[in-house]
Amino acid sequence: MKTFTPLQEWFDCGTLLSMIPNDSTWLGQLRRGVAEHCVLGLLREGERYGFDLARALADRGLVASEGTIYPLLSRLRKEGLVSTTWRQSEVGPPRRYYALTPGGLEALQQFQRQWRAFRNAVDETLGSEKES
Repeated sequence: MKTFTPLQEWFDCGTLLSMIPNDSTWLGQLRRGVAEHCVLGLLREGERYGFDLARALADRGLVASEGTIYPLLSRLRKEGLVSTTWRQSEVGPPRRYYALTPGGLEALQQFQRQWRAFRNAVDETLGSEKES
């Protein structure tokens, strides 16, 4: 049985399906476009280790696999948007914890402003339906 996110169900219901050669292509592009900012948003709540971030994003349908998060975290670290520390784990090897830097917070805030404007423009263009 194939499972869909609400957004996928909407796209899969009509004309737009025939316009998109592969429904996973557009969804993957959306995920890649917002994943790093979603990581920054999670880190605003407090520091986390990589697997915890991957699980939180996967639970929300924002990353397709755990393997996609580590290259993203590495890039965020190199760009100075997150900092890292190693800590001993009670149940295994040491874990690398990620924390939001001031630069990361600024990048997140900029993205939020742009995202709201973009989301509102898309919603306006698509037309809003009253939720029942």
